[in-house]
Amino acid sequence: MVKFSNSLVGFLNLLILLLSIPILAGGIWLSHRGSTDCEKFLQKPVIALGVFLLLVSLAGLVGACCRQSCLLWVYLLVMFVLIVLLFCFTIFAFVVTNKGVGQVVSGRGYKEYKLGDYSNWLQKRVNNNNNWRKIKSCLQDGKVCQSLQQKNETYSQFISTNLSPIQSGCCKPPSDCNFSYQSETVWIKPATSNSTDPDCDTWSNNQDALCYDCMSCKAGVLANIKSDWKKVAVVNIVFLIFLIIVYSIGCCAFRNNRRDNSYPGWK
Repeated sequence: MVKFSNSLVGFLNLLILLLSIPILAGGIWLSHRGSTDCEKFLQKPVIALGVFLLLVSLAGLVGACCRQSCLLWVYLLVMFVLIVLLFCFTIFAFVVTNKGVGQVVSGRGYKEYKLGDYSNWLQKRVNNNNNWRKIKSCLQDGKVCQSLQQKNETYSQFISTNLSPIQSGCCKPPSDCNFSYQSETVWIKPATSNSTDPDCDTWSNNQDALCYDCMSCKAGVLANIKSDWKKVAVVNIVFLIFLIIVYSIGCCAFRNNRRDNSYPGWK
């Protein structure tokens, strides 16, 4: 008689197998239809995730339902490594996102962000030219600044707006620059400026440039990453508990397989 643990492992891996198919299809679609650097950047991780889930689920499904102890052992080994890696990543995510907060600007509804406030590891990632080129491409494709410009707000309305970290860092110059407001993404530089912030010279009214190469833009991206990683870390904890439960059930199925293979008359 098929043991309950084997059936449960088989059922769970069948669900994962079905989940891997649209993920893999999405990655393949991106590889053929992706026209921007942002889309091309996503295709390899998506395909890798789809293939990984497909192979692991097949090993678990066949190992549990067909009583293949060798496949089930490989499945449990991969699951154990995944649990360790996920645990390490969760701790790492909390550590590297521990630093960095937005700075409140007097009389403004938004915060401003400084790159030096974030962990050195994150700073190195965005200061890498190749990485930043891909990130900047995603920001431009996402039209975050264009959507801001479409509001047509007055200066008093604009400074009271609660901008996102990316909008605050990439779509306008820092407040210290004392630029004159023309529109949400058009600012006039003063004849003379006492500001030492290099972003003041980096700013451009060219709508394809704006402050995408500013330190404040990189800091805004890190502020957004920090928020997202905190959420991912919480989800990882829940997923980690789920994996540990599945791993425990898989161990029971493996034990059943070995016992049945040792005493075939019991099957």
